[in-house]
Parts: sequence; structure tokens; C-alpha cells
Amino acid sequence: MRAAVTGVTGYVGGRLVPELLRAGFEVRALARHPERLAGRDWADEVEAVEADAGDLDQIRSALAGADVAYYLIHSLGTGPTFEARDRRTALTFARAAREAGVARIVYLGGMFPDVPEGELSRHLASRKEVGEILLASGVPTTVLQAAVILGSGSASFEMMRYLTERLPAMTTPKWVDNRIQPIAVRDVLHYLVGSATMPDDVSRTFDIGGPDVLTYRDMMQRYADAAGLRRRKIVSVPVLTPKLSSLWVGLVTPVPSGIARPLVESLQHEVFCQEHDIARYVLDPDEGLVGFDRAVELALERIHDGEVSTRWSSAADPGAPSDPLPTDPDWAGGSLYVDERRTVVDAPRDVLWSVIEEIGGQGGWYSWSLAWRVRGLLDRFVGGPGLRRGRRDERRLRVDDAVDFWRVEAIDPGRRLLLRAEMRSPGLAWLELRVDESAEELDDASDPDTPGPTPDDASGPGRTYFAQRALFYPHGLGGQLYWWAVKPFHGVVFGGMQRNIAQAAERAAERGDRRE
Repeated sequence: MRAAVTGVTGYVGGRLVPELLRAGFEVRALARHPERLAGRDWADEVEAVEADAGDLDQIRSALAGADVAYYLIHSLGTGPTFEARDRRTALTFARAAREAGVARIVYLGGMFPDVPEGELSRHLASRKEVGEILLASGVPTTVLQAAVILGSGSASFEMMRYLTERLPAMTTPKWVDNRIQPIAVRDVLHYLVGSATMPDDVSRTFDIGGPDVLTYRDMMQRYADAAGLRRRKIVSVPVLTPKLSSLWVGLVTPVPSGIARPLVESLQHEVFCQEHDIARYVLDPDEGLVGFDRAVELALERIHDGEVSTRWSSAADPGAPSDPLPTDPDWAGGSLYVDERRTVVDAPRDVLWSVIEEIGGQGGWYSWSLAWRVRGLLDRFVGGPGLRRGRRDERRLRVDDAVDFWRVEAIDPGRRLLLRAEMRSPGLAWLELRVDESAEELDDASDPDTPGPTPDDASGPGRTYFAQRALFYPHGLGGQLYWWAVKPFHGVVFGGMQRNIAQAAERAAERGDRRE
């Protein structure tokens, strides 16, 4: 069978693709920017197709010949108009699937309670509406409805994890005592894969959940036990609104308030399975469904071992630019400002590269940390991601990984790392880090007007050339003023970064550090 999968750069979609491959499916990965899939382990095993789910012609062409189409798209955290965007995209996808002759649509939605019209949160109401649109498409459709998804890197798990780890005592909204039926991400994937082969006459919603029904208070306490923490003191109060709660979550955890708010609103109601009919068509896993405690253990193991394959930040920030690095300084007829610095490092290339690849996240940016924190806070204030996203893996990077308020645009392991800024600024920005053992090779990829070290500077074994470029393409007068306003700080920020990276590499070389 051929499966067409949307949302492949997101949390669930990025994990579903390898599961489908293991199950013997041919996979067509649909993405607006297929080049962002280059770093995935499965990139060479799928057919990557450029398609915008909101473009009828593109998505219809991309779905042609597919037996099953996975709809894993939603506009969580994209602003006040997310409902209209979700509605338009779902209607377009439903029509495209029908006209392309797709045999089945599979959609992962949210579990919602049976409450009067208007009492559902906007987020849950939108997820419900999308399911109804797909069910009315004329294509047999499976709508899986899940509550909290537990897995390393999921937004729900990260929110619970950081609240519990960082706050030994807390006041919480009254919904902390509502009952919830969480489900492990591996069980979600199991049901998603199995839903592809349902009988043609089955077109309906299914509740999916794990074996435990718990309150959010229970979940935090049991997480504390699994993480080896003392039991938390949790006091619920009736005055904390979803807006105030989400702002608090955005302050305490890496999950921004724009994403935290719909998650918080979803917790205002008790949500647990009203049926388990899915088992009539997709057998439960042989080893049984994963319980809460085991799901937390598995997530913490993956985090500890650096094996988090996708995170909530895997999908690009909705307001972030996606323009590629220009190859011409006169790109678009404007100025491309460059701050370039080059030096020789008394360390082998692989050691220098290992230091570069660990940049950002918990390791920081090797320079004026206060300046980076202030810039991150300013970015959060204007709706950007700030520094809270951290990294998926603290040691290794791949194309499309989020690194604080940057994203990996290109990586040539051992030689070049290119980061594209997703912070809010009046222009487009990139940061490029290169290592080489030859001044000539380095010059080939650098600004020829920037003086750098000569071959004599690198005489002796184990010495490496290190080049660092910050590039900025301004938008209008505001962008021009922004560049000249921050330029006086470049010596401290970027100059300090280069010096400290070089020194860290030299210290590592003295210790004999090597990356396996």
C-alpha cells in the first residue's frame, strides 16, 4: 500500500513515517519544503513531494495513487485565526482526496467531552470540526481522538515535565483535579498504522487512550516519582484563567504561551474514552497498551540517551521566515550585511566540529550570555520563540532541527553548519560556521574581501581553520537601522563566540576528546 503523509515535519508525522516503512508501506511524504526532510533517517526511503495542503491542485496531485492519506495538520499556536485556517485546509484536503481517488483518510484529532455547544475550547472545537469535515468528504475516514499524548518531546509531556521539575510547590487552576486518559505516543502510532487497512464500510470516530485514567495532579506526582523528585505541593485555586495559566506555563516551561493556551484550555474538561471500538479493527499491541508510569520512563530514557526523534518544536514557527540563504550579495536588489571572522584553531577538525555542533541549548552560545538572554526575552515579548526551544539532541544536529531561536538550514557534518534565524527581526538573518584544514578551501566558500589567516598561520599538525559569518538582509529602513544599532555589539557577541569556541576546542584537544 502507498501512504501519503502530511505533517511529516511535525511531532507525530515525523514519527509515523518510519513506523509505516517498518510495516511495509510505500510512503509519500508531503511537505511545503521537502528539503527540510534531508536530515531524517528515513529521508532516502520515501518519496518526498512538495505540496501545500491548502492548495487544491498541489495536494490533489500529491495524493494521486495513494491508498491512504494521513491528515496530521493543525494550526496550534498560529494566532487568533487558526480556526478559519484549519477549516479551509481541511475542506481543501477532503476535496482533493476524493478527486484523487484516495481509499481512506486517517486523521488524529483531540478527545472532547459531551458538553453543550459553545462550551468546548476553541482548540477542541476546531479539531472536532476538522474531523466532521473529513468524515463528510465522501472518502471512508478514520478519526482517532486522543487526549494527552505522552512521549519524549511532545508539547503536553514537556509542559508537565518542566512544571513538575521546576516547581516543588505550585498553585494551579481547579482543572488540575479533572480526570484525563493519557496515551503513549507509541500506542498512538500503532493505531495510526493499523487504521490504514480498516474495511471500506467503516467511517467514524474512535476514542483512543492508555490504560490509566488520572487527574493532572496525579500525573505530576507520578512524574515526580519516576524522575526521582520529592512529591510536589500542589494547591488548586479557582481564579486562574486559561490565559493566566498559559502565560505562567510559557514563563516556566519551554512551551510558548501560544501553544500552551490551547493545551490548557483542553484540560478544563474531563476527557476519557467512552468506547474502545478501535480494538475491533486494530488489535491492541501484543504487549498491551503502555501505562502512564512506563510511558514516562520510556520518555525519560530517550531524553537521557539523546534519542528524541521529534519534538514539539519540529514544526517551523508559523511566523518565521523560510527564505534560503542568498548566493548573491545583491539578492533582491538590496544589501546583504556580513560580519565575518576567521582564525586558526590549535585542534583537529573533528574536535572543533564537535564543539560547534553542540552550540545552543543547554551548552549556550559561547559568548556574552546576558546579551543572548536579553535578545531571547525581547523575542518572546514580540511573539517569537525566544531561547526556550532548546535543542532536540544536545550533541548532534540535523537539517531542520530547532536550536533556540535558530533552525538548521544546512549541515555538512565535519565542515559546515548554517543556521537560519526564526526570531522576530526587521530582516532575514543567518549564522554560518565552517571548519577546514585548508585556507584555500575555506576562502572558496567565504567572502574574498575579508582577510583571513594564511597557510603559514596554520603550520604544525592538528591545526584547523575556523570561519564564522553572520549575515543579515534588512527589510526597509527599519532593517537598516536595526543592523547599525546592533553592529557595535558584534565584537563582543560574535567575536567572543569565535574565541570561546576556539578555546573550547583547544582544551578538548588537550584532553584528547574525540566524538565517537
